[in-house]
Amino acid sequence: MALRALLWDVDGTLAETERDGHRVAFNRAFAEAGLPLHWQEGDYGRWLEISGGHERLRAALTELEGEPPEPEQVRALQACKQRHYTSLLATGGLGLRPGVAELVVEARAAGLAQAIVTTSGRQALQGLEQQLLGSLGPAFSLRLCGEDVARKKPDPEAYQRAVTALGWQAADLLAIEDSPQGLAAATAAGLPCLLTLSHYSRPLPLERFASARAVVSGLGADAMVLRGPPCQAGRITLSYLQSLL
Repeated sequence: MALRALLWDVDGTLAETERDGHRVAFNRAFAEAGLPLHWQEGDYGRWLEISGGHERLRAALTELEGEPPEPEQVRALQACKQRHYTSLLATGGLGLRPGVAELVVEARAAGLAQAIVTTSGRQALQGLEQQLLGSLGPAFSLRLCGEDVARKKPDPEAYQRAVTALGWQAADLLAIEDSPQGLAAATAAGLPCLLTLSHYSRPLPLERFASARAVVSGLGADAMVLRGPPCQAGRITLSYLQSLL
């Protein structure tokens, strides 16, 4: 079976944006709005169980105020958070995770299609692309964001749309994810999935990722395979991804 395309998650997969980007931006938005909320690094993982910024904010405000917030409050807070996130990206404090650029380049040279499938909003993705992907951007022929679906991960809708748009069988594609929610979305869409652990998924038990074809500590030269076929090349390569189908 030939590998036709890679479907990339963004936050935690392409870059470690959750801890050092989104979390910080949320906290700056809370402070600007005068809200008594501040998500510590160690506590933020529980909020990642809720996919999507709007949804996360709505849950946090409901917990804080004891009732669901007005939609306009959530929209305004999310817009403020996005502004701070874009500013953080522009400062250069975030970068692609090790091995990501090399794998994107290798896949492009081999003629594979590549797509971005994320529950993040389009504005956040555009900021990340501008600041982090640069010349790698044209390698991605398809982008699906939170605004493109009615139901975010772990619902499979985004991946189902990606499979339809790419025009191949799901079994010929490979999703690259970092979280239980993303893995659930990919596998529910019939996609084989490589799970690359991120800051917030690393402490989770490996049993949470039992449906992944492989679980790796990362994609760079120091990557270790924690579950799945062994890797002989010293880093995660296209031939290793092919072996997962």
